[in-house]
Amino acid sequence: MSTSPPTSWQEANQRQLTAALAVVRARLLQQVLATGDETLSAEGNDVDAALAALAHAGSAMPAPSALENLCETFQLSPFERDILLCCASVELGTGFGALFATVNRDPRRPWPTFGLALAMLPEAHWSALTPVAALRRWELLTLAPGESLTTSPLRIDERILHYLTGLSYLDRRLQELVSPVPAQAPPPPSHQELAERMYRLWERETSAAVIQLCGVEPEGARAIASTACAALGLQLHVARASQLPLGAEERGMLARLWEREALLIGSGLLIECDDGTSAESLRAATAFAEQVQGMVILTAREPMRLRGRASLPLEVKRPTRVEQQVLWTGALGPEGVPLDGALERITQQFDLPLHAIRAASLEVRERGPFDDEGALGTALWNACRVQSRPRLEDLARRLEPTAGWEDLVLPPDKKAILKEIAAAVRQRTRVYETWGFASKGARGLGISALFAGASGTGKTMAAEVLALELGLDVYRIDLSQVVSKYIGETEKNLRRVFDAAQEGGAILLFDEADALFGKRSEVRDSHDRYANIEVSYLLQQMESYGGLAILTTNMKDALDTAFLRRLRFVLQFPFPDAGQRADIWRRMFPAATPTEGLDVARLARLSVTGGNIRTIALNAAFLAADANEPVRMAHLQRAVRSEFSKLDKPLAEAEVSGWT
Repeated sequence: MSTSPPTSWQEANQRQLTAALAVVRARLLQQVLATGDETLSAEGNDVDAALAALAHAGSAMPAPSALENLCETFQLSPFERDILLCCASVELGTGFGALFATVNRDPRRPWPTFGLALAMLPEAHWSALTPVAALRRWELLTLAPGESLTTSPLRIDERILHYLTGLSYLDRRLQELVSPVPAQAPPPPSHQELAERMYRLWERETSAAVIQLCGVEPEGARAIASTACAALGLQLHVARASQLPLGAEERGMLARLWEREALLIGSGLLIECDDGTSAESLRAATAFAEQVQGMVILTAREPMRLRGRASLPLEVKRPTRVEQQVLWTGALGPEGVPLDGALERITQQFDLPLHAIRAASLEVRERGPFDDEGALGTALWNACRVQSRPRLEDLARRLEPTAGWEDLVLPPDKKAILKEIAAAVRQRTRVYETWGFASKGARGLGISALFAGASGTGKTMAAEVLALELGLDVYRIDLSQVVSKYIGETEKNLRRVFDAAQEGGAILLFDEADALFGKRSEVRDSHDRYANIEVSYLLQQMESYGGLAILTTNMKDALDTAFLRRLRFVLQFPFPDAGQRADIWRRMFPAATPTEGLDVARLARLSVTGGNIRTIALNAAFLAADANEPVRMAHLQRAVRSEFSKLDKPLAEAEVSGWT
């Protein structure tokens, strides 16, 4: 053995392990001498000298060796430690197999056994053999099946063997289940407080309650959990609930394996559950958390019930607006300096997670520099809209608004209500927060509206006008597709929509409200009762939503007045009169469309909605283009007949007489 001082912990650890194996060799040689076998060299059989060399190697360690850490972690007795070293010697040393075969008096048995350990090692105790003792409980070694307890071959676990040599890695059986969480940026102060609560709890007892971080996206949960673990000098690993085995036996094996791994490397475990996690995987996640005695964090939208272990749910809210402004400033860097006032407007409208803030900032930085603050603010606003879209676009259809106020033909009082709605969206933060109206009650803080009227009277166009005015996206959700016959599924579908929309405050346009609403306040059967629950849930979500939510219906009279009272705005879109129809016809053809001899007065006598007028005008344009002619009354007459046929509506000849 080298006498020069070790230059690193790794080298010192290797020397100490070699010295420990030399003690095993000396004890084996003593046993060989006792058998009278003279075929093996007895050199190195001085146990006392080997123990002295081991003590010397230990004194040169700059920090505890892997063997010492292992014994401390799993509370191994000296006898258990020596059994483990006997198993390691067969893998790491030369000639140990022959020594064990000699002591076992059988060349076919070149391995240690419990029986040999009890006879050869000092401070032997039978309890080390039990399944609840450290060696077998933590699977530091394994017994070959089919033999008695004392004669069964013992083999050190591969992960433990490499650990003794100073190599630390995640057990290969866990590598597809868990992964290390990379270093996280410090969380904002409101999240830091939660991390400190977790730290204080675990500081007292690391096997205390399972922490449940509820209502947060994965990135926020990881930052909180990582901060709490780092305060205790621990790493953090993450597993997705959907990847946990559903079988109890396999799950139990992996739980024990992770518990051992967590002790070896010093780590907490974060189990992520999301809205897409199946009920079976959620049960597997809670069962796994109950089995692991250590630091476990669950993330889920709502607290989950654990039966076999205490749990502490912590509600995690998005960073405050002030905190988000700090995050924006850091992500934008010097480019964001001129945006002082614009950032306040951004955070009032958008509630983006950190990764989306970084992505939007990167997009703006790459597109810059900008000539003025206004252009920069507009670019950032649009980048935020893009970042808030992905989750919602899986659940609803985004409309591309092109219509402005000048395109919307409505009576002045109806337009005035639409402008009130726009003002409410723009000034929501000022009125509720700055002026204190939020303190008057949580219910009703959202902006909800009902647009009622016959098909084609402008309900969807009005939503598009509001979106263009406010610089927001508008998404159409068909309520008839959201409603489910399965109890609880409708609420789940609605929650996914509102949660996804919350990041960008998009305008939500719920079509076909009569699919869910109706005169159902009088409960006659269980169907009515569940329908009322679904309606109440939708209204509750609309009232708390941080944007504008609009319901549309063709049959306002079919809606229960008790439900209507909970909506902020109710706007009836009237069937257009002749004067309004004339206005619509005048605005219908783009300037580039060639027209000839169009009689707006005659066209306005046709009793149809604005939506029908658009279809008729478009079909007439195709007919004219195909004939290589300007749009004339004859083309419109053919298009009218086609539209009325589609609607299965009789067309009086008087309505189109004199058109051609």
